[in-house]
Amino acid sequence: MPVAPPELTGAEDVRWDLSDLYPSDDALRADLDAAEAEARDLAARYRGRLAELDASQLATALAELADVHDRSGKAYTYAYLAWSTHTEAHEAGARLQRVREAYTRIGQDLLFVDVEWARMDPDRARQLTEAPELAPYRHYLELKTEARDHVLSEPEERILSEKAVTGWSAWNRFFDETLGAARFDVRGESLPLQQATAKLHDADRALRRDVHESVTSGLVRLNRPLTYVFNTVLADTASSDRLRGYESWIASRNEANEIDGASVDALVEAVTGRYDLVARFYRLKRRLLGLDEMFDYDRYAPTGEATTFVTWDRAREMVTEAYTDFDAEMGRIVGRFFEDRWVDAPPEAGKRGGAFSHGAVPSAHPYILMNYTGQLRDVQTLAHELGHGVHQFLARDQGVYHADTPLTTAETASVFGEMLTFQRTLAALDSDADRLALLVEKIDDTMATVFRQVTMNRFEAAIHHHRRERGELSPDAFADHWMRTQTAMYGDSVTLTEGYRWWWSYIPHFVHTPGYVYAYAFGELLVLALYQKYQSEGAGFAPKYRQLLASGGSDWPHVLVGRLGIDLEDPGFWDRGLDAIETLVAEAEALADRVARDAA
Repeated sequence: MPVAPPELTGAEDVRWDLSDLYPSDDALRADLDAAEAEARDLAARYRGRLAELDASQLATALAELADVHDRSGKAYTYAYLAWSTHTEAHEAGARLQRVREAYTRIGQDLLFVDVEWARMDPDRARQLTEAPELAPYRHYLELKTEARDHVLSEPEERILSEKAVTGWSAWNRFFDETLGAARFDVRGESLPLQQATAKLHDADRALRRDVHESVTSGLVRLNRPLTYVFNTVLADTASSDRLRGYESWIASRNEANEIDGASVDALVEAVTGRYDLVARFYRLKRRLLGLDEMFDYDRYAPTGEATTFVTWDRAREMVTEAYTDFDAEMGRIVGRFFEDRWVDAPPEAGKRGGAFSHGAVPSAHPYILMNYTGQLRDVQTLAHELGHGVHQFLARDQGVYHADTPLTTAETASVFGEMLTFQRTLAALDSDADRLALLVEKIDDTMATVFRQVTMNRFEAAIHHHRRERGELSPDAFADHWMRTQTAMYGDSVTLTEGYRWWWSYIPHFVHTPGYVYAYAFGELLVLALYQKYQSEGAGFAPKYRQLLASGGSDWPHVLVGRLGIDLEDPGFWDRGLDAIETLVAEAEALADRVARDAA
């Protein structure tokens, strides 16, 4: 029996305009050639002389270096975004590879900067860092100083950079293209992964079960290549850590995130110590769904109003109003993403799954990729990515060295945007039943953002240790680590099916950015604290928050957030965020009891 086509969302023609970056491939090639020439010229003039430069001369050199980074980064952005919507197209893949190779050559010409700074006399480096002429580059130089013990010689760095193109970077592309080309048969309809998994949020339990079986079967078919990709990335990470002298699998990620290992351990310990909240929530959801037993494919089932179909135009309106009500300037920036075609929205064959906001470079503007299917959770995803986009847009004035933030604070604006949209939507609902459905949807996301991401951190830790201590992992070894760490979180509240053993294999963070996932929990718990500040301070909070975003990565995270009265170094900080989650669960339990009494 033929399957009816999915309902149109209105996002089908919402495509981004990459001509803001380059009007043609010829313009891309010309800019990339110019960037290569500038990099060679800069190296010819400054290589071997960094320690001899005074503060003013070094400031000039860093400004020239920034121009090269901006130009080459713009080219890379264009090639990557064009490929992201056409991962099956050879032309797009070839362009991306060509740009990556040129980008690598540019990076190799500029390696001397990191190497010579790392070898510079520490007193001299400190004097330069503190010089007024170098104030715009201070934090960048501080970070270079922090990393100095892990920088190799220039010939060694050149070799690692060269081989990355055909090593780690190539396996990342292979992973994305493999999953981008995969199709999953759901009741006679052949769907990309993103569209298939979106149906796990459907109210029809039989459909969710069919989707689960289809995705599981597809992942089993891809088990061999995906397992090999994972093992290769694990080995590559271990090799890099060994060569650079990092003591643990996550030390380099913590350094990049500008956070010490003890703080990460405290976060993980706090979250894993409150797994009881996960079981408590899913027992409530099981009751609301009327299930005797909840399986993994039931976790995201809607409980009511969450089944609402939301057109793209309505989603745009909801999110724009939420940002505008909080801060008119942020609302204006959000509007530009839609009006100026900075968003690519429809799910399509060959398009990369998921969603992201790409910050591009300071001379350009961010771009957002969505796979919009019209579900209420897609509205929250849009709010999330627009939070990133607003953050990236505001931070452009910091320049290439400080526009980007470490991952620990990169999720702040995105999760805060979700919270603004959620609270505004919640306030507009009239009935307890509708409020309960939306609240459950929000807690679903919170459980995924805080608890599930930390659980995935535990999985990552296990597989990295296994690879370093015992060698390559078999598919079953990956699956065993996955099930053990997932079971620790859910307890007896959710029954994990045998097929769920293979659901580790499609998660891109493990391949693209090892160690990344705890940053989601960091961001969610930080946002709970920021939102409490907003509730207590009212309208006066928005300008201070906007200034936090505009600061980008110009200082240490605890310094920037500290200006808003939040102490990230307080050992009790994480517990207070988790207490706020418990309050949400308790509110949902009370609403559920009230709805049940009203229905009786």
